[in-house]
Amino acid sequence: MSTWLVGAGYMALEYAKVLNELVSEYEVIGRGHKSAIDFESSTNHSVRQGGLSKALKELKPPKQAIVAVGVEDLSKVAAELVRSGVKRILLEKPGGINKQEIFELNSVAKSYNAKILIAYNRRFYESTMALKELIAIDGGATSCIFEFTEWSHIIGPLKKGPGVKDAWFLANSSHIADLAFHICGYPKDFSAWHGGSLSWHNASERFCGSGITDKDILFSYHADWSAPGRWGVEVLTRKNRYILKPLEKLQVIRIGSVKLENIAIDDANDLKYKPGIYNQIKAFLEADDAMFCLIEEQLKHIDIYNKIAGYD
Repeated sequence: MSTWLVGAGYMALEYAKVLNELVSEYEVIGRGHKSAIDFESSTNHSVRQGGLSKALKELKPPKQAIVAVGVEDLSKVAAELVRSGVKRILLEKPGGINKQEIFELNSVAKSYNAKILIAYNRRFYESTMALKELIAIDGGATSCIFEFTEWSHIIGPLKKGPGVKDAWFLANSSHIADLAFHICGYPKDFSAWHGGSLSWHNASERFCGSGITDKDILFSYHADWSAPGRWGVEVLTRKNRYILKPLEKLQVIRIGSVKLENIAIDDANDLKYKPGIYNQIKAFLEADDAMFCLIEEQLKHIDIYNKIAGYD
């Protein structure tokens, strides 16, 4: 099956490392000259320059595509591919910069009977998959805590596309919310509070909230983007407290103990490649879509994310 990789920046490079191992041929579509040259020197794989529209005029559209462009261009690029006849797309998260873009992209996908999968690669970490197995062995989760602190002193000076930093929770922090809710279910009822503002993120600076998921699992979250912290997820069962902090590492505190223990996992591919990317690409190429977030699901989730972030 023909495959295109649209984009030639950092994430495209990470995808290419895995594609080079899993498929014999794929086409890379780039826009700018510099990114194309950098990509080619890093991967020894040629880039068709000039952008997607030019490529679609010159080549037969592929059966499937991986889209790894800037957040501000995700929905536009995906919609152009769908309208050209592409039926399967792995689209970098979050799929669009706001609810309207995701709504419109979902409508296009439905009209053309195309499937769009959102690339939340943390779902595919070996630590995540091991955690899900252990939760099942324990009889299910009872509660969940997650933190999505961002480092404002690092993010503030970054150069990003128009509107991306204004929607930073959706553009970046939604990785953590998606992971926690993927494991424990999506909120059926919750309260959210936020306060403060930043020069680069006017909507909010600090966040906390709590609720109950559609699996009847209690959850809470916290983040302070002007204070120290890191991303993390903790899932509690009646037997164990499992901790992903950092997300690539699985640890446990067992009932009756306060000792933090490491759990051994087979994470060879997460060490060889950007974590989660190997399993994600393999699932996409094999049309094993069970673990992916679909574009129609993301459209439902966007209201949750807007409430958490204060974008309402």
